[in-house]
Amino acid sequence: MIALVGRPNSGKTTLFNWLTGSRFRAVNYPGATVECYLGQTHGRYGESLEVIDTPGTYSLFPKSFDEEVTYQTLFKNYKEYDVQGAVVVMDATQWQRQWPLVEQIKESGIPAVVALTMTDLLRKENQNLDDKQLSELMQLPVVPIDGQLGGGVSELLQEVRKLERKSGFHPPEEWSEDKYKKAQREASIWSARVQKNKKNPEDLTYFDRTRYWDDILLHPIAGLLLFFTVMFALFSSIFWLADPFMGWVDEGFSWLANSILEWGGEGSLWADFFSNGLVASLGAVMVFVPQIFILFFGISFLEDTGYLARAATLIDRPFSAVGLSGRSFVPLLSGYACAVPAMMAARNIRSATERWIALFIIPLMTCSARLPVYALLLSFLFFGDAAWKPGLALAGLYFSALILGAIAAAVLSRWLPSDNEMSFLMELPLYRRPSLRVVLRSAITRTLSYVRRAGPIIFVLAMLIWLGTTFPRQLDMSETQQLQNSYIGQVGQWVEPIFEPMGSDWRIGIGLISAFAAREVFVSTLAIVFGVTSETEEGLTNSLISSMKGALWPDGSPLFTFASVMAILVFFMIALQCMSTFAIAVREMRSWRFALTQLIVLNLIAWSLAVVTYQILS
Repeated sequence: MIALVGRPNSGKTTLFNWLTGSRFRAVNYPGATVECYLGQTHGRYGESLEVIDTPGTYSLFPKSFDEEVTYQTLFKNYKEYDVQGAVVVMDATQWQRQWPLVEQIKESGIPAVVALTMTDLLRKENQNLDDKQLSELMQLPVVPIDGQLGGGVSELLQEVRKLERKSGFHPPEEWSEDKYKKAQREASIWSARVQKNKKNPEDLTYFDRTRYWDDILLHPIAGLLLFFTVMFALFSSIFWLADPFMGWVDEGFSWLANSILEWGGEGSLWADFFSNGLVASLGAVMVFVPQIFILFFGISFLEDTGYLARAATLIDRPFSAVGLSGRSFVPLLSGYACAVPAMMAARNIRSATERWIALFIIPLMTCSARLPVYALLLSFLFFGDAAWKPGLALAGLYFSALILGAIAAAVLSRWLPSDNEMSFLMELPLYRRPSLRVVLRSAITRTLSYVRRAGPIIFVLAMLIWLGTTFPRQLDMSETQQLQNSYIGQVGQWVEPIFEPMGSDWRIGIGLISAFAAREVFVSTLAIVFGVTSETEEGLTNSLISSMKGALWPDGSPLFTFASVMAILVFFMIALQCMSTFAIAVREMRSWRFALTQLIVLNLIAWSLAVVTYQILS
């Protein structure tokens, strides 16, 4: 087995993709790889080799959890993985700063080959590195890699197969600060021999343009304003750009539901289950898949340009005021997709205190599972209005989550003991033109992952909720009486006093409880509990909104009002309603106490603030 070793953002995961043909992707900021990924080299490269992609590391002297994983893989678990050599991945645009890692690999006795990535960026400037000269100086084979086209991968594997297998490796002795400085000076001296510079000195270089844009995008005021503008544009597009696609999905599920009812005939119990139970609940959630795809596409696009790495740097100063650093930006940003990988990404945080705080507040970030809930409730509030209005409200919800997280972090940082590991250092990548193919593949992969994760949960809960609302079946009762006397109705009326202070009756309460399995299930539960059918031409989504508008309290007053909907939004914004998140919190912190405290505290705060919101607005 060959281990890929390199600094964060050096192109390591991209090389892993080319070697194995896998769909793991590289993001343009450090900390993306937090576990070791295994794969077999693609058949087009000849005899198969096992490859392990280790987390990014700045040196072989670990200072964070992800660096520790790489260290353990190379020196403690090498027999388990049968590591016989390493490919040291080096960014050609920053090779001098990455020189010390190569020297440490050599000192450890690991047979190694150097893969020189980002060479396409140098070519755009009519610059190049003399890989033969660099190989002479390093006393290791050096192979240039074209990350966009896959050039050099075959040649790299040829060099890998020449490596002499050794019985074991040993960690190098700890480097002093003077030794680091000496290595950097040697790399600077050798730079003149290695660098081939053919550019016209009068030309504005790619690197100059990067510095030019950094002056704007990293400005403490203008940079933040631009960041908020970009995010607002993204969230607005989630509504107006996705609208026609949502209509097609909605019509498709409506057609399927109607067809099942026609096939089954009037009074058919199985047809009612598949049509108004399963299809209606799945359609109520899957109709929001276009919006989720657009969100992932936008984030992937910003990642690939190199912009989000700047956002991490930009946000380091405000983060430091609440006990965090820019290093927490990656996990918190990942939390906007899903809290589970976000908590795993927190392993690259060196400070134990900062990691504790980050893990606690990650569930407050607006994950993709909340998007169907937000989209439904905002569509209800802004029904028929211009797309920018719900888009602005959605942006407000996303930024409010960040503000709440900041407040929670500030409070926690005052209670927890501080340490000396909260420094933040990041090598900013050059700006790049994103590859549409890569961005599309990433967005599709993430969206399909969401569907695969949500689908089985929705199916199981849809079946349980349909059974609970359908039985005990009494045909002489009206639809409303049947629902109230059903098993779900009985449970809902028992828990109604808990949710009534926040403006919700037992029907919404059932939705909120079911959402603890997965937040998006709230939408499908409402579709079943409110008896949404596809018998009208307006589609499942509009039918659900119409049912919400017609839902009443026993005294005849509307159930869904501005106050009650805002209270539900506040509850979803804060509550920890995901059992997967709870499980990963136990694993990452190795503490049931931490996970239970997080679960209880966040849900109590969510309920309390929802009650306050409803009471004030009503």
